[in-house]
Amino acid sequence: MKNEIIRELGGFVARHRYARISSRKARLVAGAIRGRAVNDALEILELLPQRGAAFYKKVLLSAIANASQDESVDVNDLFISDCRADDGPMLNNRLRYRPGPQGRAMPYAKKTSHLTVIVAQASAFATDSSADAEAANA
Repeated sequence: MKNEIIRELGGFVARHRYARISSRKARLVAGAIRGRAVNDALEILELLPQRGAAFYKKVLLSAIANASQDESVDVNDLFISDCRADDGPMLNNRLRYRPGPQGRAMPYAKKTSHLTVIVAQASAFATDSSADAEAANA
């Protein structure tokens, strides 16, 4: 159902599920590229020092490849309409333990996340917003 809604909006989706990075760390990178042109976002991802940038670069390239399958899409006109990092399950669905002080066990979680990038054509949104502006002025 989500994919059908996204297709109606004219976007192309790529996901990396169960990525071995916490969603909190991945959201820093997602916020840096959200709403930008695809070419600008790729340059930013090349230069970001965060580990999540490599994950998002692969997902973004996959979304661009998905969009290029449609012959009516200009790849250079794409922008990132949505970019998110949702929580995934813990690795093997359990906490792990490391030694703590005074013989105690201290739990820690190996977290995963679901990374999603949705790209859409900028020209499609520009025509819609100009039509909305004309309707508001009338």
